Amino acid sequence: MFTSQTSSFQDSIDVEERDDFDNEEISGYGQKVQLNCYYTIYLYQGTRSEASGENVSWNQRRTDSTTSQEDFSLTLIDSSLPPEAEPELRTYISRRLGKGALLGGMGNIATVELSIPEQGVGCYCCLLEQERSPEQPDADGNGYVICFMGGSEKGLNLFRLELDKYVQGLNSSLQTPEVCGWHKSGMTFYFCLYKMCVFVCQLQNLETEVRPYLSQWYEESVMHIYRVVQLVQSNISFLLHAALSHTNVELNNSDERTKADVSRFIKAASLQGLSQQDTTTASLCKAVTEDTHTNLIIDCSTIPPTFSNTVSNRFCDDWIQAFLNGAERCNPFLLRQILENFKLKAIQDMNSLKRFVRQAEMSHYALYRCCLFLQGCGNGDVLLQNARAEHSDLPEACSIIGVLEEFLREPSPARA
Repeated sequence: MFTSQTSSFQDSIDVEERDDFDNEEISGYGQKVQLNCYYTIYLYQGTRSEASGENVSWNQRRTDSTTSQEDFSLTLIDSSLPPEAEPELRTYISRRLGKGALLGGMGNIATVELSIPEQGVGCYCCLLEQERSPEQPDADGNGYVICFMGGSEKGLNLFRLELDKYVQGLNSSLQTPEVCGWHKSGMTFYFCLYKMCVFVCQLQNLETEVRPYLSQWYEESVMHIYRVVQLVQSNISFLLHAALSHTNVELNNSDERTKADVSRFIKAASLQGLSQQDTTTASLCKAVTEDTHTNLIIDCSTIPPTFSNTVSNRFCDDWIQAFLNGAERCNPFLLRQILENFKLKAIQDMNSLKRFVRQAEMSHYALYRCCLFLQGCGNGDVLLQNARAEHSDLPEACSIIGVLEEFLREPSPARA
């Protein structure tokens, strides 16, 4: 039994040796080649409801930067794609919109074939719908389609939540579009010359806010795990243990970006929210956080940073090399996959402990097997901490957990 568990654990930390990320999708990472990433933003205008003859006439037109269909028009605002690739992306997005495959506020990730060096590239796209005024609840829907391209479809899927959140952060910088007449302020305007109508779409804050924000999508949404591993190196085990044990991490002499990176790493590595007894787990997190003596303190005034109040265990230490290998290859997608495998293994061990505890209520042999399991997994302190929180209302289970905690505290020649 324990041989198979060891094999399973070794498979999980050796993900870089067999995962799809090691294939042609990221072959460049082995040579530390900088990943090309792109962004595009479109104005989306719904035309399903009643419209004036002038607007209908406009929606039937097609310029170099606008794709119009019966139900909507899609107009380019800004893009970092090569000129020959952007129309291909617009055609793809139009097809997705036409099929109703883009829902407001929900990101969609797929592989698209574009005229770029990567050819097939992962593409995240999201429709941000503008709120309709109470005076015109049935007015045509307007909004923006945001597209991020880089890496593979599988890689971007690992960062879906981060990408969704990053796109939502753009809402405050986007203005409500105007679609008629001449406007000195606002979103859009027309030039009418010799009965030829030319549409110009530009955001006033495009260069000052929107473009810089879109340009940083990869650094802000994908690279934070890589930056944390690069910062702490082999001390990553302390952060992993802090995440599993709900220990607060305090950074001193650090910039805001580093604080945000570490906070997001801890959140990504934490099991909070995945527990069946989420309320008791949250209570445990709060109790540990309020005890300032248990805080993991990182002083960033030195290189490398100095750690205080460090706690780790064999389970977390065993993952150090996997993270260092991923960082050495400059592969943020591989690092995220390793982090997900780390969490998966911790969850599997937690479920195994729950099963053993239930069995130990009826069998002394099961209690013995539970002791052997905790001895072999290397994560007994964290597992028992979480188990006690989840079984706080079950006296028999708490009694068994107390016996197991005492077993782990006692020095043993076998464990030495």
